[in-house]
Amino acid sequence: MKNFFFCALLSIAITQTKAQEAPADSGVFLLHKFQQHIGKETYKVYNYKDQKKYLIDFKFVDRGSPVPLKATIKLNPVGDPIDLVVKGNTSRFSTISDSIHIKGGTANIRVSDSTFTKNIGPIAFPVTGYSPATVQQLLLQYWNNKKQPATIQTLPFGSLQIKKTGVDNLTFNGKPISFIRHTISGLIWGNELVWTDTKGKLICILTIDAEGDKTEMMREQYETLLPELIKRAAGYGMETFAKVSPVQKGGSGIIAIKGGSIVDVINGTTVPNGVIILKNGKISSIAKAGTVIPAGAKVIDASGKTIMPGLWDMHAHFEQTEWGPAYLAAGVTTVRDCGNELGFIDGIQKAIDSGKGIGPKILMAGIIDGKGPMSLGIIQVHTKEEAIKAVDTYKARGFDQIKVYSSVKPAILKVICDEAHKIGFTVTGHIPNGMTLQAGVDSGMNMVNHMQYVYSILKRNKDRSVNFEDSTSIAALKFIKDHRTVIDPTIGVYELALRNVKDDITKLEPAFNTLPPMLQTQFRTYGEDSATVARVAPMLKSMKVIVKKLYDDGVPIVAGTDMGFPGFSVDRELELYVEAGLTPAQALKTATITPAQVMGLGKQTGSISTGKNADLIILDGNPLTNISNVRNVKMVIKAGKVYDPSVLHKMVGFSK
Repeated sequence: MKNFFFCALLSIAITQTKAQEAPADSGVFLLHKFQQHIGKETYKVYNYKDQKKYLIDFKFVDRGSPVPLKATIKLNPVGDPIDLVVKGNTSRFSTISDSIHIKGGTANIRVSDSTFTKNIGPIAFPVTGYSPATVQQLLLQYWNNKKQPATIQTLPFGSLQIKKTGVDNLTFNGKPISFIRHTISGLIWGNELVWTDTKGKLICILTIDAEGDKTEMMREQYETLLPELIKRAAGYGMETFAKVSPVQKGGSGIIAIKGGSIVDVINGTTVPNGVIILKNGKISSIAKAGTVIPAGAKVIDASGKTIMPGLWDMHAHFEQTEWGPAYLAAGVTTVRDCGNELGFIDGIQKAIDSGKGIGPKILMAGIIDGKGPMSLGIIQVHTKEEAIKAVDTYKARGFDQIKVYSSVKPAILKVICDEAHKIGFTVTGHIPNGMTLQAGVDSGMNMVNHMQYVYSILKRNKDRSVNFEDSTSIAALKFIKDHRTVIDPTIGVYELALRNVKDDITKLEPAFNTLPPMLQTQFRTYGEDSATVARVAPMLKSMKVIVKKLYDDGVPIVAGTDMGFPGFSVDRELELYVEAGLTPAQALKTATITPAQVMGLGKQTGSISTGKNADLIILDGNPLTNISNVRNVKMVIKAGKVYDPSVLHKMVGFSK
């Protein structure tokens, strides 16, 4: 009899344990990069007497590299956090191993190999960046439970702010549906846009991953609504800046800039004490001191300063709206976006051009990739028909150029180039896998992004330096010269990625400590160990030599950054060209008149000439004597509108 009761009790206990361990709820978020579905996050919820536990499995594959992450978060019955443990990867190049345990007013924290305790206030929540989405869902619920406080302390570091910014009415499966829109600031650089349903369940997060790339996390059943939310996000972000920006005078009036030295980037000289008259967003006239200034003009006294054309970044990735003010603040008035989400960059460009947003002039290069495990984005082509359709789609949407990516097949590359040339486009991009630069150019590529593709066709020594005397190197450089192939070196990208992490990063970027805290955290760990840096040093040195040799051969060199420090990396790129042996005047051409010419806009912009666009910057110091003076931007004029760089920087979280 005792055995019967014992077995019965054991059976009940086992049944209760199994019931307890069965998830009370679950969900799936589909993960995207540049709108391409690349993975998913699943969560399961387990209810216990004294807590609720979420088990999270997050994984995507980015261009062939798995990025897995697992997390556990525990909450008490009223939704206050108890524990968060996160371990895995946050990008192809970054890892995380954090744990946070909260008890009373104290948090015990481990970040990688470092452990410490922290006293916390009454409003605090553990969150470790953009992922996982489930943690952000719980963060939003916590914010609502706490009556929507203005600021939440975040653990292990920092704080964030959440705001309700509106309601989006959409159509889903033929029926109307409404989502509540929020912004979260302080978690990444700038604002995340987040949507929930009316019950607080997370629907979508538009964010930036640990590489600074556009990333979207969308609840599985609403996947078809993602393109519309991306499109709307561009407008919302731009509207925010337009509302807080001071009214700029002179957009359709007259501005007179007097007293400054005017840089002639074409001839590499300066004209002292000149007068520039701007009218209706154009340069109306350029004259000597003493010229009568039109009545009613807004007068800008540039005495003791230098006036030069606005800078260009020929390898931008306008991943978020915050890049607009950041670019302008650094004196960059035109960028070529080298691959983005069609609906997002299209919306950003239209907002800026219509005056509903703030940022540089954007020239759009529509990205096309092939199909395969290394593919990027959603415009992927495998057939001749798909290739032609993709090119024509970009033309119809107002793009300026085509950018090919690494997985395009050789035969399809020629189709893309032929169709692009047929409709008046040029083609830039990566040299597709398995092809050489010569093969890419022979297929019709007019321009090449990244110095690695030039370096790879030259004869290399055992230490990774280039043997420039070898016949292979001589022939390769001659090929580029003969074809006038435009090269966008992005030397600064290699310098940043291959720097010694123990070195002072302000040597690369003097304004580093003015960057928003999240960017400082992101960039501080970029780089390699001392041994790796020593191994690649000969390669980096050779890349600089290549820039000099190509420039001396008359090859068009255009300054591009491939992101880096927002806006400031253009300055660093020019400094590297001078280190390579270019004169400051030659380096300035790569970020002013040469980009304008290769993009077919040399008659409209790129230099200070009568009739050209009023895109100018006013500097302390002369960049023709010291290229680093391009960093000393005191005023920016874009399309005739005057901007204060310090105001623009503060709008997007820079300290000055």
